[in-house]
Amino acid sequence: MDPNPKTHPILSYVMARLPSLGPKPPDPSFDIEQPPQPPPQQQPPPLPQLTDPALLSTMRRAVGDVAQTRSVLQTLGPRPDHETVDTAKLKISEIESNLSKELEDLVLSPRPSEIDRLEWRAHLAEKEKKIREEAEKERGFYKMVLQLDEMHEEYEKLLKEAEEKLVNIYDKAERGEEKEEEVVVVEEEVSDEVVGVLREGKGVERVDLSNRRLRILPEAFGRVVGLKVLILSNNQLEFIPDSIAGLEILEELNLASNLLGALPDSIGLLQNLKILDVSSNKIEILPDTICHCRSLLELDVSFNRLTYLPTNIGYEMLNLQRLSIQLNKICSLPTSICEMRSLYYLDAHFNELRSLPLAIGKLENLEILNLSSNFSDMKELPETFGDLMNLKELDLSNNQISALPDTFGRLDNLTKLNLDQNPLVIPPEEVVKEGVEAVKTFMAKRWLDILVEEERKSMVEVQEQAQTGWLTRSTSWLKTYASGVSETVSGILSPRGTRDPYLDQQL
Repeated sequence: MDPNPKTHPILSYVMARLPSLGPKPPDPSFDIEQPPQPPPQQQPPPLPQLTDPALLSTMRRAVGDVAQTRSVLQTLGPRPDHETVDTAKLKISEIESNLSKELEDLVLSPRPSEIDRLEWRAHLAEKEKKIREEAEKERGFYKMVLQLDEMHEEYEKLLKEAEEKLVNIYDKAERGEEKEEEVVVVEEEVSDEVVGVLREGKGVERVDLSNRRLRILPEAFGRVVGLKVLILSNNQLEFIPDSIAGLEILEELNLASNLLGALPDSIGLLQNLKILDVSSNKIEILPDTICHCRSLLELDVSFNRLTYLPTNIGYEMLNLQRLSIQLNKICSLPTSICEMRSLYYLDAHFNELRSLPLAIGKLENLEILNLSSNFSDMKELPETFGDLMNLKELDLSNNQISALPDTFGRLDNLTKLNLDQNPLVIPPEEVVKEGVEAVKTFMAKRWLDILVEEERKSMVEVQEQAQTGWLTRSTSWLKTYASGVSETVSGILSPRGTRDPYLDQQL
């Protein structure tokens, strides 16, 4: 929650020197018999002028609101992930829809003839109030999730504004001592190649403008409607115009290795797009509209700053075959990713994944899976992992997995396996060293032993139930027989017993 020293160097330095609120907790390592240790050496300032006490005091006053907001958010907790926020929005929408239906049914409910009109209206008003209160109570939790997310969003904007404010303060202080450097303004120019493409217009199907140091992609590019392949990799583009939606038959778009901070929402209108590469940029959030690119076969968003994927990505990108999301900061995969039945390649290494969706086994065509280097976050795999029957290559190295799932032995097609740098107990280290076949054999035998034990327990239960049932039936028959005999004897011995007319006739 503290500002990142890499993105907010001045703000981080200043806030680290704000006086703490409240008493300091006692140091548990303090020993009265030992001499006091010298305080840890403070980090040097990122800029030389920050040693000036007057300048530092001015900066502290300028970021007071940031410090207060940080204190509040530390109390409220971390920012909810994207899927939690989307779920909260969906729940609120469902609650409001149900509320509207309940109120409509209430208004249309007939008044009983024995109840007075005014009394009925009072009854309806009271019931409406109760329905609204219950809906608001149910909606309260989800509203809190959205409010917390909004507060974190505003806090991030506040950090950015505060850093800019401190930079201005620093620049003014620096100009008071040093001569202001001359600033040269370079007019952006569109290269001749881009102009040539725009002139050719509809006749162009493939354009490769990689490695051209382009900074601007003109809006007019969206009018090259015949374009099928557009390669703009290794340039200096900071944004893509919305007009790109005009490339209706575009099939391949390569924007790798640029300076993009985001993709336009209009990207979702590229209905024929099959290959999209936006790797090695600065993208923090993928627009939800990207899910509408339902023809996509390959998506590469690796080496960006993503912390999550769109919630519905798996429900709509049903044709996706390759997904590369490595080298990001993704904490969890959306559950919808389990619906990508066409997916055969998934690379998610070097992220912050804590676990996989429980239904990951539904990816029946998955052949290559890389989950390496999620380090201390990845600790276990779900039991459905064994349903990935077509898996051929698996990399789980550099994680904190202590045991493979019991169903792991079902991965018959697995030929390449990397389990290095994991605190594995199951299977033991000596088995892992023997290779993938030894691991599969060990886990398959373990799985078989588990099934045999479960079958044995099941048979014991069946036998116990059968014995209990036989005894119950036998006891019931004996009771019935004894009861009949008792009645017969009683009838014979009792002088007042009723006589059967039919028997009397026969006798």
